[in-house]
Amino acid sequence: MQHRYLFPSDFMADPSAHVFGGRLYIYPSHDWESGIPENDNGDHFNMRDYHCLSLADPQKDECRDEGLILSVDDIPWAGRQLWDNDVVEKDGKYYLIYSMKDKNDTFHLGVAIADRPEGPFRPEPNPIRGSYSIDPCVFKDDNGQIYCYFGGIWGGQLQRYRDNKSLENAYLPQGDEPALPARVVRMTDDVLQFAEEPRPVQVVDADGNPQKANDPHRFFEASWMHKYNGKYYFSYSTGDSHFLCYAVGDNPYGPFRFRGVLLEPVVGWTTHHSICEYKGHWYLFHHDCVPSGGKTWLRSLKIAELVYDEQGDIKVLK
Repeated sequence: MQHRYLFPSDFMADPSAHVFGGRLYIYPSHDWESGIPENDNGDHFNMRDYHCLSLADPQKDECRDEGLILSVDDIPWAGRQLWDNDVVEKDGKYYLIYSMKDKNDTFHLGVAIADRPEGPFRPEPNPIRGSYSIDPCVFKDDNGQIYCYFGGIWGGQLQRYRDNKSLENAYLPQGDEPALPARVVRMTDDVLQFAEEPRPVQVVDADGNPQKANDPHRFFEASWMHKYNGKYYFSYSTGDSHFLCYAVGDNPYGPFRFRGVLLEPVVGWTTHHSICEYKGHWYLFHHDCVPSGGKTWLRSLKIAELVYDEQGDIKVLK
């Protein structure tokens, strides 16, 4: 199956894909032309609502828009910039974990709840206690335990924190220093709070050494977790070097051994993505900016099929 666009009628990005009730649902961010000038802080990514999309046949269908599921106007603690989100099901309820700036322009994660995968979602009045940064991925393991992976550098504000505490002065590692890692945290049984302190997600080389800041394959943002043949696959965007990479571990906390590049740079900025199995096939969901003429804040959803070899390495079909 060729890489193809899924929803040409609007600009959507950062797709989180899941199967609920036998149908494939996609939860993207919703780009629009806000008129804010482009800058390194990401102010031009001024998203203000979410839609739910669904798909019956990934091989040929376009997405169906299930409608608006959450807006900045619905959220009591909202400031601006409703960025990436993800959804997980537990006990017949659907929990949307999202990232947004509060009224002090600091990113936190929030929770909204629905009775159906297509929403609408009812937001909790306050953000998750102790949450920070962006790009949540909510992963439910085979035993039902739910984990949240998150974090993003530069505009995502991860460099403002160390050991889950806010720094007086942000610090971004350089050169041969260890790279700034993503975070992972187990969620409470009600999926409303962190059940523990977030931990670093270490991506290591073949010798077990953590990635360095000058490694073009180091983490930048856009965490995703999926499981294949009992192994945990952590995939992520490298941001300014524009790769989509993956690493493999034996448990949800890692460490994760670097295995390779999933996707070469696309037209646009980061290669934010998700990976999902549906009806016996595995798919990669991502985005690029070709339809908008290269405007990084106006992105379009894409899909490609992927396969695994005998060693568990991933290949994305061209």
